[in-house]
Amino acid sequence: VQLQASGGGLVQAGGSLRLSCAASGRTFSSNGMGWFRQAPGKEREFVAAISWSAGSTYYADSVKGRFTISRDNAKNTVYLQMNSLKPDDTAVYYCAAGPSRSTVLQGRVDYWGQGTQVTVSS
Repeated sequence: VQLQASGGGLVQAGGSLRLSCAASGRTFSSNGMGWFRQAPGKEREFVAAISWSAGSTYYADSVKGRFTISRDNAKNTVYLQMNSLKPDDTAVYYCAAGPSRSTVLQGRVDYWGQGTQVTVSS
């Protein structure tokens, strides 16, 4: 089972990036999925989570209104659209899968992706 994150890169403040996380090895259509991030010298923190049906989402206050999580169960993929990026958003972003949206936002994750670097310059 593998979660492959991609889409990171270097962007100027105010710009946008779209992260993707493709799952392989099993279907995650009945799982909650989410994104976390870890900045240098800081602990990993929750960013966003989505229910298996995409009917329910939850965001950290720091990204609410700027980031949007979505998923395509047919493609076994979850996305994170990041707009109005700030230098404080610079981090390695990890996708994750867990039993439900609620467990994911609590950090109770069964699978982690390998991470993709997002760097926002001022």
